[in-house]
Amino acid sequence: MHLFLLLILQATAALGQIDPAHCRYALGMEDRRIKDDDITASSQWYETTGPQYARLNREEGDGAWCPEGQLEPSDSQYLQVDLGRLTFLTVVGTQGRYARNSGNEFARAYRLNYSRDGLLWKSWKNRLGNAVMEGNKNAYTSVINDLHPPIITRYVRLIPVTKLSTTVCMRVELYGCPWEDGLISYSAPEGQLMMPPGYPIASLNDSTYDGVHERRRLFGGMGQLTDGVIGQDDFLVTRQYHVWPGYDYLGWRNDSLGTQGYVEMEFVFDRQRNFTSLKVHSNNMFSRGVKIFSSVSCWFKPRLIAGWEAESVAFKTVLDDRNPSARYVTVPLNRRTAKSIRCRFYFADVWMMFSEISFQSEDTVLPTQITLEVTSTPVTEEGTMATTPKTAVNASTSDPPDDGNTPILIGCLVTIILLLVIIIFLILWCQYVCKVLEKAPRRILDEEVTVRLSSCSDTIILQTPPVPPRSGHGPTVPANTDPHYERVFLLDPQYQNPAVLRNKLPELSQSAEASACGGGYAEPDVTQCTPHQCFHSNAPHYAETDIVRLQGVTGSNMYAVPALTVDSLTRKDISAAEFPRQQLIFREKLGEGQFGEVHLCEAEGLPEFLGEGSPLPDRDGRSVLVAVKQLRADATSQARNDFLKEIKIMSRLNDPNIIRLLCVCVSSDPLCMVTEYMENGDLNMFLSQREIESTLTHANNIPSVSLSDLLHMSVQISSGMKYLASLNFVHRDLATRNCLLDRRLTIKIADFGMSRNLYSSDYYRIQGRAVLPIRWMAWESILLGKFTTASDVWAFGVTLWEIFTLCKEQPYSLLSDEQVIENTGEFFRNQGRQIFLYAPPLCPPSLFELMMRCWSRDIPDRPTFEGLYQALRPHVNQ
Repeated sequence: MHLFLLLILQATAALGQIDPAHCRYALGMEDRRIKDDDITASSQWYETTGPQYARLNREEGDGAWCPEGQLEPSDSQYLQVDLGRLTFLTVVGTQGRYARNSGNEFARAYRLNYSRDGLLWKSWKNRLGNAVMEGNKNAYTSVINDLHPPIITRYVRLIPVTKLSTTVCMRVELYGCPWEDGLISYSAPEGQLMMPPGYPIASLNDSTYDGVHERRRLFGGMGQLTDGVIGQDDFLVTRQYHVWPGYDYLGWRNDSLGTQGYVEMEFVFDRQRNFTSLKVHSNNMFSRGVKIFSSVSCWFKPRLIAGWEAESVAFKTVLDDRNPSARYVTVPLNRRTAKSIRCRFYFADVWMMFSEISFQSEDTVLPTQITLEVTSTPVTEEGTMATTPKTAVNASTSDPPDDGNTPILIGCLVTIILLLVIIIFLILWCQYVCKVLEKAPRRILDEEVTVRLSSCSDTIILQTPPVPPRSGHGPTVPANTDPHYERVFLLDPQYQNPAVLRNKLPELSQSAEASACGGGYAEPDVTQCTPHQCFHSNAPHYAETDIVRLQGVTGSNMYAVPALTVDSLTRKDISAAEFPRQQLIFREKLGEGQFGEVHLCEAEGLPEFLGEGSPLPDRDGRSVLVAVKQLRADATSQARNDFLKEIKIMSRLNDPNIIRLLCVCVSSDPLCMVTEYMENGDLNMFLSQREIESTLTHANNIPSVSLSDLLHMSVQISSGMKYLASLNFVHRDLATRNCLLDRRLTIKIADFGMSRNLYSSDYYRIQGRAVLPIRWMAWESILLGKFTTASDVWAFGVTLWEIFTLCKEQPYSLLSDEQVIENTGEFFRNQGRQIFLYAPPLCPPSLFELMMRCWSRDIPDRPTFEGLYQALRPHVNQ
């Protein structure tokens, strides 16, 4: 029973990790979960403009909170909100005072102060050190600011900022989720500089730490170890923009900490807890002297004024010298009770780097009499800790047992354990249901909302009401005029059944023969049905047999090619030459799938091997980088056939804007195919690290691209897709992550973005198996499993949008994955409720109109790739 309970607790811990991208729930200003008494202010102009009226999208009282008098530049008036518990705060939304068209006061900028205990207040700053956030530009439009970094707090103060004497008013909503860890501060040595020869200098400090820096130690605060940002395998590569190498990690060098050989950290919590485990995300790039910690010892303090308990918990890790991937290391803490924990992490190499630390605990603190303690910590061969539990008792061992009370005590213990198991099961079930049904507010899909993002900041504008009319009447919210309308939540298991979904969507009740529309993989011209038949004959469902095959055996995308079978594929069907595999030198793993991997390799002697007419660019004597897809030796026969099919597909491709198959290694296992790779990497990474060309970028040597460059990239992608469409090939995963660039900015469309961990957040996992790039997929691909050249056109429109936003954000970044899927249902219904991507500021209006045509609901209304190419080509200087 105890082992079963421990397994459940560990499963619960795996679900407890904070993800800032999804921790964006409204905390209760608008819907009044935050009570009036929890909203206070430094002052108010009138009773009717008190802090209780500072609720986003509400028009009560005189419409907002307004501090007394004119706000001066030197003033520090504030609105304070008590969230009632520790909260991981990620987003702040503000409005001005509209008051049914009678008000026009708003804050153009504001600062944010926060406190975890209501006594010690801290000032929020973004990752570049700026404390002032952009506010409102009018009285009715909502402005949503993402907090980068997010903060852990209970109390929040919004402090309006002005440059001139003016009247300000504010309405507010806060977004985030509960901070279940309970951690309120950690202390550690300061991070250090890493200056490796031949690499950029890496500053491994905790740059967002909000505590005290004293004598090269950090005290009493929180920072990057609790911001939800997980460092990448290469610690020099960051997930943030405009920051320095090593930013995502806090790191220490062994010899800089004296002879102790460990890093000591202390953690303080909001209350006494029973701790089940500690999770540490650690870098393991051993080729540069970085490894996960070799072992850790933790001591516990039940109260802050108490001493450290003598008995520690020790854990030894299994060091990995083959896989350089960063990883979470889970340390069992054996349900020890504490309010403070001290841990010593021992070095396994020259450097040790952490990006995230989290604790898993139970809310109920068990009495000392039944606390399980650890007496010894031998390590098994698998690296897990073997513990010998003992039960602390009050009576002397020399006293005879009380036979009358023992059965009662055992019965009570069994009852408590059973109750805990039931409670934990219910919690897990509730979490599952919440994830399935997505309890985040779905108001965003019920209103006619225009979503756009500023190109040069983290400010998002949600224009909820329309532009105020010129008459004296304020804007009104359109009512739902269709009482029979029922929203379809496509993640509900009942909607996996097409018959059930036809009942939910009356538009689908007139079903035609599926064969008339050619569902599945087909080139659009093959279908002979009318638009009405094609879109109303098949019930939307997850066509899982189609979608699962979207992913190739190496984790990469698989082109869909009608009429190509694998029944008779052999070596003689492969036209590519056999390359000596010993001349492939491994550089790094790009990604992996169920039966294979994608590696970045150097290919020695490849230009000479390919001979005259080689597709490789002039390398000026430098080594040739190639992408190698490799099938594992234990792959199934079906996987081998799929791999050979992929080779045959790739061997048919010959276009300057498509990645080409160069050679193969199939004479022995493991089977390999060698394709081009470009030194500038993928387009997503390339653009996200650049700004639009201007005098400022030239003066400061900031990497930049011009509008002409962006148009040239767009033309090349359309040219490559035009070629694929001419062969009836359907790509099914077109995105900037699948477009590679050489040093001359030549683009080649690739197919292995899906396999790369770097872009795992771009894919949604369905039924625990298939992964879908849902933010790039046409509605018919998600609902019908229908992948065609027309659905590639839809993805091309999203790819254009990425290019002209310089890949600074994910498509539909305000929507969760589940809301994106729900939005496809709105595209299907075509009742005007669907949400489109906003027009990027850099994008010419004619080009955005072209994007909108790519997202047409009906296939005949979407342009062809030939038409897209002809439309884009005149914009590029020849």
